[in-house]
Amino acid sequence: MNTFGKAFSFTTFGESHGKAIGCVIDGVPAGLTIDESFIQSELDRRKPGGKYATSRKEGDVATILSGVFEGKSTGTPIALVIFNENQKSGDYENIKELFRPAHADFTYFHKYGIRDYRGGGRSSARETVARVGAGAIAKILLKELGIEVKSGVCEIAGIKAQNYDFQYATCSEIYALDKNVEEAQKKAILEAKEAHDSVGGVALVRAFGVPKSLGEPIYYKLDALLADAMMGINGVKAVEIGEGCNASRMRGSQNNDAILKQGFKTNRSGGILGGISNGDEVDVKVYFKPTPSIFLPQQTIDTKGQELTCNLKGRHDPCIATRGSVVAEAMMALVLADLLLLNMGSQISHLQKVYM
Repeated sequence: MNTFGKAFSFTTFGESHGKAIGCVIDGVPAGLTIDESFIQSELDRRKPGGKYATSRKEGDVATILSGVFEGKSTGTPIALVIFNENQKSGDYENIKELFRPAHADFTYFHKYGIRDYRGGGRSSARETVARVGAGAIAKILLKELGIEVKSGVCEIAGIKAQNYDFQYATCSEIYALDKNVEEAQKKAILEAKEAHDSVGGVALVRAFGVPKSLGEPIYYKLDALLADAMMGINGVKAVEIGEGCNASRMRGSQNNDAILKQGFKTNRSGGILGGISNGDEVDVKVYFKPTPSIFLPQQTIDTKGQELTCNLKGRHDPCIATRGSVVAEAMMALVLADLLLLNMGSQISHLQKVYM
């Protein structure tokens, strides 16, 4: 499946070393001002480059093909395309017949019977540029309703942030939330890179201004949908909402959020109760594994089942959590946009406001 969402949905297309990556976004209400410079700025945040990321040079320039007229959405599907500019498919010739450990090569081959060895093809994280483009349009919609989504890196190689400063993260090379541990996190990334290895990390995504009542029980809950969205990002191995795993170590008296006249006293629930937003900030932590593309000899097999050694070439991120935080932020925005539109029909009074 290449489509995500129901009322506000998007479908992505393209491969890592194909001609282009893109998406078609459906369900965007007509009359929304589409700020193309903002869309480009979001893509620039995810763009490769720099010593803490892959050296692949891509302009990631977005072109809108449809669904926008004189700067406004028309209510029809918005098609967005980003052409690939810097493929080096020759770097992958030596792995044409073998499976890279911890990659999707093995499973894609056994599912489809076809091996696109050029950077992983469709399974490459290159595909996420389309999600960020779609997420930018979702953010434009959310802004009209006073909702904002922010993200940053709260942990790298086990080095944890003690404070969360989302504004600081916007100017950090690694999107660090805590300036006091940023240098240690950077050092961990560079040490792994110099050792031809990689490190994992954790991104924190937080939504502000989320209204009560978003979420469709029982099978389209806000927390379930967020987990689905985040787990669909390349390299994500776990998701926590609110207190997350730590809640299993607490008593109910410790974990429950007291309700006061002015709102909830704490936010261990992560802004979600019974799968529905409670009006508090929505908090999600996204756990990324170490980048599987490392430049150390690894044992593997080829498509014929013969054992051999994998020696990778190419350009890869030493830590995917950094740029991955931007993708996670986009997915949060897409989930909220979808549920906002779905919620329009939850009460008859909503329909009466529109049609009577």
